Amino acid sequence: MRRFLPSLSALQAFEAAARHLSFTRAAEDLMLTQSGISRHINHLETQLGVRLFERTGSRLVLTDAGRVYAEEVRQNLDRLEEISIDAVRGRKASMSLMLGAPSALAARWLMPRLPRFAKAFPGLPVEVLDLRDGAEADTGKLDIAITRGVDAWGEMRARPLFREQLAVVASPGLMREIGPVGELLDCNRVPTLQNARRPSLWLAWLRASGVRYEGAIQGMRFSRNEMLIRGAVEGLGMAVVPWHYVTRELEEGSLVLPFGAPVPSGETYWIAIPETRAHRPELQAVRDWLLGEARSAAAGCASTASA
Repeated sequence: MRRFLPSLSALQAFEAAARHLSFTRAAEDLMLTQSGISRHINHLETQLGVRLFERTGSRLVLTDAGRVYAEEVRQNLDRLEEISIDAVRGRKASMSLMLGAPSALAARWLMPRLPRFAKAFPGLPVEVLDLRDGAEADTGKLDIAITRGVDAWGEMRARPLFREQLAVVASPGLMREIGPVGELLDCNRVPTLQNARRPSLWLAWLRASGVRYEGAIQGMRFSRNEMLIRGAVEGLGMAVVPWHYVTRELEEGSLVLPFGAPVPSGETYWIAIPETRAHRPELQAVRDWLLGEARSAAAGCASTASA
């Protein structure tokens, strides 16, 4: 018996239109014409015998039936995409170790260590997921989570990975331009770049370092650490950043430490495994390997502090 199934093209057109509440944006999303989207929706409504959208003036609104149907269609299209990708790569996503970390930490601390990881765990597939910095881990999806905070959290078996260290960095060119800074941060003559997501970093560094300052702490604001670090490398100003994000730039000499060694921020990065998976030996082995990498990095930070 033939299944009562709308065409996949119609379902994709409906899902895109429901997500954007716009036939025009759905057409752009799927690289179709607006009239093509409209035809798909009309055919789908005819086949189902229900209205999925209503027009209120210039606005496109989902009906109650359309809202329910859109959620179910979206979930099933996601599932179809997942199993199709599984077929291409020859394994299920569930066979991978799902490791969540903030994007900056993943790019700047974890990524340089992945070649050694691959040698230490040959054949272990890993998927690295973006975890918002300071966010609570999704215990249903992640096998291991790395996140920043002042303490651990429930439903996860957590161990401290490393204490966050803050450093003021600047380009050598900027330092040649402004000259020695001594033990005073003069914000009237030194541009200070801002972290829009963590606006208190300058004050946290000043409290921990004991450095005096004059003037208002102000300058260009950046929403991501990557942009903030790049701005410092380009000589736009001084920036306060976690030390473990800029070790490569400091080694290469594209950034320097005008006020010396990093200082603790009072926060810690944790590595955590959900309680329901804490018994798995491969997760324990990966956790212990990452803890060893963190100890090596901490030794490097200590040598910087004593230099």
